[in-house]
Amino acid sequence: MKEKPLMRSEYSISELAREFGITPRAIRFYEEKGLLTPQRNGSSRIFNAADRVRLVLILRGKRIGFSLEESRDIIDMYKPETANTHQLENLLNKLHGKRLLLERQKKEINMMISDLKKTENTCRKALKTSENK
Repeated sequence: MKEKPLMRSEYSISELAREFGITPRAIRFYEEKGLLTPQRNGSSRIFNAADRVRLVLILRGKRIGFSLEESRDIIDMYKPETANTHQLENLLNKLHGKRLLLERQKKEINMMISDLKKTENTCRKALKTSENK
């Protein structure tokens, strides 16, 4: 079983890249988009625990099909001093919309697969018929 990393207060770009299996370039991209805001020590980036959590949420959003803007909107709604009802309701609406879209796409894909199988069978039958002539 993979051990969870210890929560620390500072991380280098290479540590985060290694931990999450992404490239430092990806992390720099998220920084360029304003999703992460590391401190600088010369040319080195120093990420804090909040940056690490944001990266977790960005990658989770990406995995479930959210755009970076959608992830940003949800992450930026977080207010630790509140119950985050608005954020959670917004997230639920976005999740519901994504699920409906995927279910519709899945249905379309299943129909396409079925049509492909039928067409393959028709082609096979036509080949057999032409071979028997």
